[in-house]
Amino acid sequence: MSTHHHSFKKKFLKISSTLSATAVGVLLFASIASAHVTVSPSVSQPEAWETYTIKVPVEKDSATTKVALKIPEGVEFKQYEPVPGWKVSTTANEAGAVNTVTWTANGEGILAGQYQRFSFVAVNPSGEAKIPWDAFQYYADGSIVEWTGDEGSDLPHSVTAVTADAAAEPKQSDSGAGHEDEADSTGTNAGAQADSSNTAADAQAAPAAAEAPASSAIQTVTLVISIAALALSIAALLRAVKNRK
Repeated sequence: MSTHHHSFKKKFLKISSTLSATAVGVLLFASIASAHVTVSPSVSQPEAWETYTIKVPVEKDSATTKVALKIPEGVEFKQYEPVPGWKVSTTANEAGAVNTVTWTANGEGILAGQYQRFSFVAVNPSGEAKIPWDAFQYYADGSIVEWTGDEGSDLPHSVTAVTADAAAEPKQSDSGAGHEDEADSTGTNAGAQADSSNTAADAQAAPAAAEAPASSAIQTVTLVISIAALALSIAALLRAVKNRK
């Protein structure tokens, strides 16, 4: 009786350990899969001087020390916002247009459990388009995560829809100092600047609102996975009790 009880206990502990490790692994995978590098806003107007923000979460135990962002064809990079502890560099194509912006940490970088935002101003294409933002996330352990896939892939890049219909959407951009200087020197675009000035306050709230549906979906997926893992654990316990009898 004692030997049988000892065997059952050993078998139970082995099953529990395996299921616990599996559940943790599944939940960790779900967390990693949801930690995308994103660029906002997702909708903007043609020829707008848009303030874009790249959000970089850390998905590993290793720190992120560098982030490189490809500037889509037809988009004209203008300015970047300095961030303490980070150095910004750019590369250009043969025509002199900036095609890559890189943020490099002077210190430890973005640690596990943290995220960082980097903002810059760029001019959108003159016509309607969908512009992809390919990003490359460098870790201290030497690994590189390439956020270059299409929507639905494991490592998707962000896409901004440049469309005139964006005028009906909540304003998500800030014209930037460079735009104001240009309009003052040429005597044009005064009306566009006034509109951008009146809606500058909305620019701060819009990116957070855009991220809310994605966050809610992630929480739902995580809850479903947790329930499934619990159900598997209960089923294994019932089988173990049945085998003991």
